Amino acid sequence: MKSLTRKFATLATVLTLGSVSATLFAHGDVVPQAVDVTGLKPLGEHWRESNPYRKDALAIRIGDSAFNQNCARCHGLGAVSGGIAPDLRYLPLGDEGDEVFMQRIRKGAFRDGRVYMPPFEGTLSQEAMWSIRAWLETVHEE
Repeated sequence: MKSLTRKFATLATVLTLGSVSATLFAHGDVVPQAVDVTGLKPLGEHWRESNPYRKDALAIRIGDSAFNQNCARCHGLGAVSGGIAPDLRYLPLGDEGDEVFMQRIRKGAFRDGRVYMPPFEGTLSQEAMWSIRAWLETVHEE
């Protein structure tokens, strides 16, 4: 009986540590997924200040997929945050929201030497970022 009790105690410890480590590292290193922007007008090297894809149906579809692949793990499905990261449905619409969004997605967020959001500039294209922004405006809430 002691042997069986010890085995269950060991199993419980492994499962507990496994769930703790999964919780601790769930927000850790994540490899960004490629975003296929085929069909969108190329934007070139110069970064736009305003979303050139606003209300563009193809960009919105691409942005929906790109968000789910690269952003939802922290910002929530449908941009409904579960508390890990800001709820992006409340970003201001239009140019004001564009400025806030692009600053954060391009440069990331760091506090006290810790990465709160990785920078995506150099990883996602400008077209992919603006597509995500176009989609976010479709789920906007006041």
